[in-house]
Amino acid sequence: MISTAKAASSAILERDGRFLLVLRRNPPSADMYAFPGGRGEPGETPEQTALREFREETGISARNPRLFSTYDLKTHAADGSVSSHFFLSVFRVEADSDAVAEAADDAAALGWYTVDEIRLLPVPQSVLECAERLEQDDSARSASNPFLD
Repeated sequence: MISTAKAASSAILERDGRFLLVLRRNPPSADMYAFPGGRGEPGETPEQTALREFREETGISARNPRLFSTYDLKTHAADGSVSSHFFLSVFRVEADSDAVAEAADDAAALGWYTVDEIRLLPVPQSVLECAERLEQDDSARSASNPFLD
């Protein structure tokens, strides 16, 4: 059976080599840490979804969403049927450096984590992949231009 993917977006905010993650309350990633995000609403662009969900879950008004990655995410039930199917658009965002994050909405808790710390947390594979790619990009940029540090 073919399942139709629902639109979802998440937003990556990085500060000083740490990524803002929320502990999810609800499926499909309940009890896992993830970038703030969620399902799109009717008529909403993926960028709008990312910014709205980020604000709802962290209290921070982010801006300047830039598409970083996309994922076709399927969760399967015990019988093999698809229990959830999302097309996730992941954006990098910016926010005021003094903005303080507070867990709200679907977020049970939140925190700022390095890639090494993320590797030790229960996270969806897509979160770890994005964080590792960004760490590699930052390392490559620093290595190619020693004046960036």
